[in-house]
Amino acid sequence: MARRKNQKKGPKKTFGTRDDSNNQKNWTELVKENEKWETYYKDLGVIPVEEWDQFKKTCQSQLPLTFRITGSRKHSKEVLQLFQEHHLPNLTNVTWENEVVKPPMALPWYPEHLGWQLDVSKSVIRKNEQFARMQRFLVVENAVGNISRQEAVSMIPPIVLDVKPHHYVLDMCAAPGSKTAQLIEALHAESDEPSGFVIANDADYKRSHMLVHQLKRLNSANLMVVNHDAQFFPRIKVDSTEGSKGPQFLKFDRVLCDVPCSGDGTMRKNVNVWKDWNTGSGLGLHIVQLNILERGLNLLKEGGKLVYSTCSLNPIENEAVIAAALRRWGDKVRLVNCDDQLPGLVRSKGITEWKVYDKQFQVREKGHENCLDSWFPPTAEEVEKFHLENCMRVYQHQQNTGGFFITVFEKIDTSTAETPVPASETAAAVEEQAQEPELKKAKIDTSSTASHIQKKEKLPRDANEEPFVFVDPNHPALAKCWEFYGIDDKFDKSTCLVRNATGEPTRTIYHVATPLKQLIVNNEDRLKIVYSGVKLFVSQRSDIDCAWRIQSESLPIMKQHMNSARIVPGNMEILKKLLTEAFPRYEDLTADNVDPEFISKTQKLSAGCTFIKVDRNDPSKEDLFLPVWNGSKCINLMVCKEDVHELLYRIFGIETTSKQNPKADHMAKKAQEAADASANSSKEETSEKEEVPAVTVTETSTAE
Repeated sequence: MARRKNQKKGPKKTFGTRDDSNNQKNWTELVKENEKWETYYKDLGVIPVEEWDQFKKTCQSQLPLTFRITGSRKHSKEVLQLFQEHHLPNLTNVTWENEVVKPPMALPWYPEHLGWQLDVSKSVIRKNEQFARMQRFLVVENAVGNISRQEAVSMIPPIVLDVKPHHYVLDMCAAPGSKTAQLIEALHAESDEPSGFVIANDADYKRSHMLVHQLKRLNSANLMVVNHDAQFFPRIKVDSTEGSKGPQFLKFDRVLCDVPCSGDGTMRKNVNVWKDWNTGSGLGLHIVQLNILERGLNLLKEGGKLVYSTCSLNPIENEAVIAAALRRWGDKVRLVNCDDQLPGLVRSKGITEWKVYDKQFQVREKGHENCLDSWFPPTAEEVEKFHLENCMRVYQHQQNTGGFFITVFEKIDTSTAETPVPASETAAAVEEQAQEPELKKAKIDTSSTASHIQKKEKLPRDANEEPFVFVDPNHPALAKCWEFYGIDDKFDKSTCLVRNATGEPTRTIYHVATPLKQLIVNNEDRLKIVYSGVKLFVSQRSDIDCAWRIQSESLPIMKQHMNSARIVPGNMEILKKLLTEAFPRYEDLTADNVDPEFISKTQKLSAGCTFIKVDRNDPSKEDLFLPVWNGSKCINLMVCKEDVHELLYRIFGIETTSKQNPKADHMAKKAQEAADASANSSKEETSEKEEVPAVTVTETSTAE
């Protein structure tokens, strides 16, 4: 290809460039060295001298692949058992190019053996048959939300946050969403309908939509994704209680502040850190990090917990931020000692002394011009009071991970304090007033105005954004659904919404958890909501009894509230048939004698959405509850391709490739048979095909 006119001549770059000479694709890796980084951390002494060589060597090596099995799913133990019994034995004592390959190992500190680490090269995973099978297993389970790939140290903050099903949780800087997923899993650990919720926020609009893509797999009605600057996260109004003065604002039981950072703990996977690292990044982020932490503490309920974390080892972004917050909050907060948590996790204590290098890489003393006092270490008196040793530092070489910093705050419950809060002011008002000066200063430093803090609370909806409009539970469309599917009154029928300006059910109806409904209704002018709710009903053919089909993602909730003849017990044989064949005809199923009772009961039902319930007769395994389309002549299992692959393998041990679609393959085979059939049967075949398109459209909607 000819060189563009504006392209400069000269030697090619060494990182990520290709040498096309002799048609060879040779790539030169970035040299993983940075003199300032090495000088800085050696001088700070955060890594013991005798461990430095091992630390640096680990930082320069490939980061292991780690994943966790989703703990909120009732069949998580089944997925774990499948991995341990069908894959792990074949991954032990494997040799590749005359070297023994390390087998996968359970992370010793992750609860219930649901976290795993795999320290092998990508070439082994691609080319070794057993590792390739395992990779396929991970891909399939990840696609349906049973497994999440996530860096090991990134799993720590949500665990120590200790989320319970009744908690109101805020993730202030959530994208890309792996930690948020853990929070949702903890919320659903005991029930598909927890009373708490998770609000996931990210300041970047595009990243907030990436967050939605990551979290939709979990199918939680207790999730809301919003798009705000975490430093100025708005107060959220709740219903005013009787006799209260003015609006009441939400306080969270748990807050996660995984703040933006310089990211030198990620240099094993983000190689650009090696060439880009400098002291200026940490210094520049310090105030932003402190503001986010301050805002998080402000929004935290008394008695609640907040986790502050970074993927940086720099004390300017870590202990310095923690110390600055402790100075401001005094006895209202304390740092939690987590030594008794996560047994098996090798970690170091927080530090209390460090040098401050400015952007010119010069060591500075406190009081120097252009240096913030909060950058510097605490005084001897503060060291004794703050207990910074309760902070956790996880270094790369300690257990072959990335680097991370984690601190757990607890907000003191002042209701048991000796000095009462003045009657003229609520505790919340005192905190709001206390936070204002710091926020104003930070906003002035970023070329804005203090008045903008108040304006940030009211955010008009963008013209391109779809609204969240709740539907009257007595609306004819909903009333028909309640009757048709036998939905009981324990289900909150006022939680159904649509996302169009008319407020009329047209194509999709969503469901959100009851407490989130109240927040959406009360904060239309405050919250920039990106996503909330799971699909409940999707429109289908209008020439049948009920024009709405229950969507698969809401079935874990709805099956608990349904009492209907449309739920038909089936056996494993009919389930396997439905997983591998698309639109099998009733007459063929009857001839094959596949679960006659299921076929008989289903045929008597009117056309439309029906459900198959399979009892697996094993208390250790979850029973199955899946949607099917009941036609006049045929039936079809309404699950997406990813679920088909996963169910075939988990239930029946049938492995498929990524290019395979068992039901589509069956359709192609049927089409070929039809093409080869005699002319005398062409009319009958045409009649059968006329029934398929309408149902096929419905299946596509399911996959959506």
